[in-house]
Amino acid sequence: MCGLCGDITFDGTAADTAAVARMVEELVPRGPDGQGVWDVGRVAFGHRRLSVIDLSQNGAQPMVDEELGLTAVFNGCIYDHAELRAELTALGHRFRSTSDTEVVLKGYAQWGTAVVDHLHGMFAFVLHERDSGRVVLARDRLGIKPLYLAETPGRLRFASTVPALLRAGGIDTSVDPVALHHYLTWHAVVPAPRTILNGVRKLPPATVRVVEADGSSTDHRYWQPRYERRPEHAGWSARDWEDAIEDALRVAVRRRLVADVPVGVLLSGGLDSSLIVGLLAEEGQTGLATYSIGFDAVAGQEGDEFRYSDVIAERFGTDHHRIRVGSDELVGALGHAVGAMSEPMVSHDAVAFDLLSERVSESIRVVQSGQGADEVFAGYHWYPPLAGVGRQEAVATYARSFFDRDHAAMQQVVADRYALADDPSLAFVREHMSAPGAETAVDAALRLDSEVMLVDDPVKRVDNMSMAWGIEARVPFLDHDLVELAAACPPELKLAQDGKGVLKSIGRRIIPPEVIDRPKGYFPVPAITHLEGKVLDTVRDALASNAARDRGLFRPEYVQHLLAGPNAALTPLRGNQLWQLGLLEMWLQENGA
Repeated sequence: MCGLCGDITFDGTAADTAAVARMVEELVPRGPDGQGVWDVGRVAFGHRRLSVIDLSQNGAQPMVDEELGLTAVFNGCIYDHAELRAELTALGHRFRSTSDTEVVLKGYAQWGTAVVDHLHGMFAFVLHERDSGRVVLARDRLGIKPLYLAETPGRLRFASTVPALLRAGGIDTSVDPVALHHYLTWHAVVPAPRTILNGVRKLPPATVRVVEADGSSTDHRYWQPRYERRPEHAGWSARDWEDAIEDALRVAVRRRLVADVPVGVLLSGGLDSSLIVGLLAEEGQTGLATYSIGFDAVAGQEGDEFRYSDVIAERFGTDHHRIRVGSDELVGALGHAVGAMSEPMVSHDAVAFDLLSERVSESIRVVQSGQGADEVFAGYHWYPPLAGVGRQEAVATYARSFFDRDHAAMQQVVADRYALADDPSLAFVREHMSAPGAETAVDAALRLDSEVMLVDDPVKRVDNMSMAWGIEARVPFLDHDLVELAAACPPELKLAQDGKGVLKSIGRRIIPPEVIDRPKGYFPVPAITHLEGKVLDTVRDALASNAARDRGLFRPEYVQHLLAGPNAALTPLRGNQLWQLGLLEMWLQENGA
C-alpha cells in the first residue's frame, strides 16, 4: 500500500521533476517507509512506500526492469502474488524480489494489459514502456485504490490523491457544476470520471488506459459482473447459495491475510466485521487484534456500540482495543479528516475512520474491514421497495429513497451560475438502471450501488482515512469472485430477514445471534449528525468566510435558513444539510480551490 504520482509530457518538453517532488512530499502519510523518484526525459514517476510485502529494499519503487524496458509504480496489494510469481517463473521470468509490484511488472511483460485479469487484489498502477514511450494506467475492479488525473495541453499528471495533484500546480480548481449537482443530490457521490474540481478527473474502476507517446489514449473496461441468474445455478436451494457464498467469503478473508506484517480487524460490532473475525478465528488465528471506536453521546444520541463488539471480542478471544473519543478531541480532528479527503465526503463515518485509524496506527499497519457488504448483499432500506417494481418506476423509487434532494430543490440551494437546466443526477441513474445485464430492478440498484456509490463513498472513505495514517485496509466483501457470485444470487435471498438474508444465515453458523439480530448499526458520531458547540462554530465560520462569499456556491438566503435551525433540515438518509454545505466549503478552503 502506497502513494504514487507522475508527470508525462507530449509536446517535446521534459517532465517537471520539481512538480513530482512536491507530489511525493504530499503523499508521505500514505507511504511512511520510503520514497523514490525516477525520470527519463518526458516521463517522471514518484512513489511513497508503506512496506507490507517484501520489506526489503528489493521492493522499493519506482521499480525499473532494464532487461524488459519497463518501469512501474504501484499502490495496493495483489493477494495471489506468490502463485503468479511461480507461474511467471515457470514461463522463464527471473525475479529479484518477493514483492507484488514485480509480479505486476513481469505479468505485464508476459500478458500485456491483460495482466489485470490475473490479479486478485486491490490496485492502481502506472507503467512506462521504454521502447514505445507508451504509458499504461490501471485501476482494480471495485475501485478500492484511487487514481486521479489532471490533463492539460501537452501534459498528463496522475496521483493517488487530489491534494497531491494540486501541490503540483497548474490545475483548474474551479467547481464543476455537474459534479456539484451530484454532490448535493447523491449524498456526496460524484461518479467517475468527474470530481468536484473541473481540472481533476479520476480513472474509473475496472479500467485500463493506454496512453501513447503522442498523447492519444484508449480506455478498456475489463470487468463487469452480470446481475442475472445463470444456468449453472438452476435448481440451487437457499442452502446451496449459503454454502457457496460462505466458501467464497472464507477464501476472500484468507486471501487478505497475505502480508509480511500482522493483520488486524476493524470491529464495529455489526454483522459484517463480526463475520470476518469469526472466520479468521476458524482459520486458526489467535490473539487477533481488533479495534472499536466510540464517541460521547450528544442530544440523546448514543455514540458507541461497544456492547456488540465486546460480545465478539469475548467470544473469539481477540486482543481487543476499545477506543473512546471525547467531544473536544473530535473537534480537533475535523481539520485532519477534511485534509485527508481526496474528495469532499459528508458521511460522519469519515471522521470516525480518521480517528480510529490514528489509534490503530500506533500498533498495527494492516487491517481487514467489513465495508461493502451492504451494497453487495442488499443491506440498505431502499432495496426492498424495488422488489417487483418496473424499471421506469424503479428510477423514481430509488431517487426518493437515496437522493438528498430533487432537481427542483437544487434551484433553491445553488447560485444561478451553478444552476443547471437539466438533471444530470437523475439522468445518470436512469441510464445506469436501464442498461442490460441486470435482471430485476433490485439487481439494477445493487449494480449501481456496487459500481458507483460504493466506490465513491464507503470505499473511498476507508482508503483516504486509513492511508492518511499509513494503514492498509483490506475489504474481503469486495473480493471480485465473491462479488460475481453475489451478483448472480437471487435478490429475494439477499432481501430476506430485513436485508443481507444470505449473510445472516451464514452468520448464524459462526457468530453469536445477538450481533446478527440487532438493529442495523454504523459508526455513530453524534457531534456531527447533531451540530452544536464547536463543531457548529466551525461550520458557521467556513460558510461565513470571505472565501465562501467570493466563491458564491450557495444562495445566501438558503445558508442563513440552515444556520437559523442547524439541525432542522435533514436528508432522507438523516444527514444534516448544513453539514453537507459546510463540509464542501471547508474542503475547498483546505485545498486552496
